[in-house]
Amino acid sequence: MKDLSRILITGGAGFIGSNLTLELQERYPEAKIMVLDDFSSSNFKNLKKFKGEVLACDVSTDELFFKVDDFQPEVIFHLASITDTTITDQELMMRKNVDGFKNILELAMESEATVVYASSASVYGNVREQVPLSEDREPSPENVYAFSKRIMDNIALSFAEKTGLKVVGVRYFNVYGPGEAHKKKYASMIYQLYTQIKEGRNPRLFKYGEQKRDFVYVKDAVDATILAANSPVSTIYNVGSGEARSFNEVVSLLQRYLGTNYETIYFDCPYDFYQEFTQADMSKIKKNLGFVPKYNLEKGIKEFVEIMEGKIPHYVGG
Repeated sequence: MKDLSRILITGGAGFIGSNLTLELQERYPEAKIMVLDDFSSSNFKNLKKFKGEVLACDVSTDELFFKVDDFQPEVIFHLASITDTTITDQELMMRKNVDGFKNILELAMESEATVVYASSASVYGNVREQVPLSEDREPSPENVYAFSKRIMDNIALSFAEKTGLKVVGVRYFNVYGPGEAHKKKYASMIYQLYTQIKEGRNPRLFKYGEQKRDFVYVKDAVDATILAANSPVSTIYNVGSGEARSFNEVVSLLQRYLGTNYETIYFDCPYDFYQEFTQADMSKIKKNLGFVPKYNLEKGIKEFVEIMEGKIPHYVGG
């Protein structure tokens, strides 16, 4: 990404957002970076090392335009949204996620900014066949969270065609890493399983732990997000590791690096929208942006555990 003087990040105190904010601060030390967050699912501790401006703001309301005022961002990284997939309040989800996104696009039009926004692999729905998921696959959202992201994708492409501005979606798969402790039971399964084992409890999985996910380490997710600002076209990119790994493998790796050997407890899944399998087809983002993940599951979990155990430093909280 070319040198920038003004970067706006919404949801910048959240999990991925804080990792992104501090990486951008590292790469572009001369840039003015503004963070907006309503702190509904984030924590100030994630930004203790941030040197820029942080404002409390619900981007789904008109206060967005007053808070940003004359900032005139060149790039907007839009990560603010409700991310709890178990919320069933459809009006709330659509208002926060979709209305908020439309406000961001309106702001982008005023300053002719490039927009990179968080989409989600949940739009693919409950995939039965075990095949890599490409961006042109027909969406099949199973809950209102996934539906809101699908509608955001629709709006983004329509807006880009109409205005000529660049709008790029990053379709995150299962992101994990430091900086998500504040999410508690809504944090990644890798964080939750780590916490269970650290507390001396048996790890718990839905029967029988062979469901597979594309787990992507947060550093890779951040790298892909920054690269997306240089996309040659408005589009959507999968952001994953390109590998599907089982939850049993996650438990095994966590126990290897923690030196434990607790028995796994399996129980029935209570969700009818639960995805049995996800795997990102990474060919598009590799071809267009040259992005190749640096972390497989072994390397990512090892670094995650070392950071959580205080063996190596990191710039965000736990």
